[in-house]
Amino acid sequence: MDPRIREHAETVVDHSTDVQEGDNVVISAPAVASDLAVALHEVIGDRGANPIYLNADDRAKRAFLRSREEFDTPSHERALMEQTDVFVHLRSSENATETSDVQPETTAAYSVAQQPIREERLSKRWCLTQFPAPANAQLAGMSTEAYENFVWDAVNKDWDEQREHQKQLVEILDPADEVRIVSGEHTDVRMSVAGNRAINDYGENNLPGGEVFTAPVVESVEGSVLFDKPLYHQGREITDVRLEFEGGEVVEHSAAQNEDLLTEVLETDEGASRLGELGIGMNRDIDRFTYNMLFDEKMGDTVHMAVGMAYDECVGEENAVNDSAVHVDMIVDMAEDSRIDVDGEVVQRDGTFVFESGFETN
Repeated sequence: MDPRIREHAETVVDHSTDVQEGDNVVISAPAVASDLAVALHEVIGDRGANPIYLNADDRAKRAFLRSREEFDTPSHERALMEQTDVFVHLRSSENATETSDVQPETTAAYSVAQQPIREERLSKRWCLTQFPAPANAQLAGMSTEAYENFVWDAVNKDWDEQREHQKQLVEILDPADEVRIVSGEHTDVRMSVAGNRAINDYGENNLPGGEVFTAPVVESVEGSVLFDKPLYHQGREITDVRLEFEGGEVVEHSAAQNEDLLTEVLETDEGASRLGELGIGMNRDIDRFTYNMLFDEKMGDTVHMAVGMAYDECVGEENAVNDSAVHVDMIVDMAEDSRIDVDGEVVQRDGTFVFESGFETN
């Protein structure tokens, strides 16, 4: 077994989820990620914890979703999550487009039914990570070996150093009132973050980490955004998403490709047409776009915004939490002709932060 797989497993267990003796751990993974699942079982066993292995097979999920149109929340799955201390999901694909022929409205209905389970899962110690399978390498336009190097360079790194680097942005955002994102001719959006918290993501829940994120005050978002990086959602590619916000809500939207899927996401429920997250990518080891949001949203020189669910940890006691069955991230390239303003001061210009060398003041 590649020694980097064992290192990956140790990072998940010790850094991301802090597995302790006696913990009940659920590992959800497809068969193609079995090497990492095996390594996790070894490390979890060494720590004296108790793993359960769920086979998260996309072919099986597709078969189920295509068999019906209405879904209930499965009580046995919810009970499992209630008894779980740690949840680890390994993302990996044998076929990255396996669910592409599931109707968008079916996927939306399934997401609604799964929402109570998802909320229970998020209340635990949890980690979402990636095993570098050939299908994911193909989607990224890379050889299998090159993709393996890319994934493990982004995952197996000095997370204490990354935390200290990102802390500088947290200290700017945490006391802020307003953030403005400007990029090119089509993106100019403002939002209040007053009273909400900026979170330093350094490889805990998401592995790799490498972002600072917060939640906008629900009704404060105004302006327009062109998400110029593609979105790969439910096995289909959505390109050139444009959203227009008024009073915090999407009032107009379009996409160059698969606009019907975008529409279905935004119409999932009331909260799906509002922003739940503003995130700023800061992981410089993620230096290329790979059609994998777990990595792409952490890429340096990018900003991402998610329609739908806001994370409770971001929202201050005086502010409302945007509630939704979906959380769909979309990315703006900030490398050129772009800036981030915080309370009227430029804190990033063309991808370079004010605390980094090379920042241009004007």
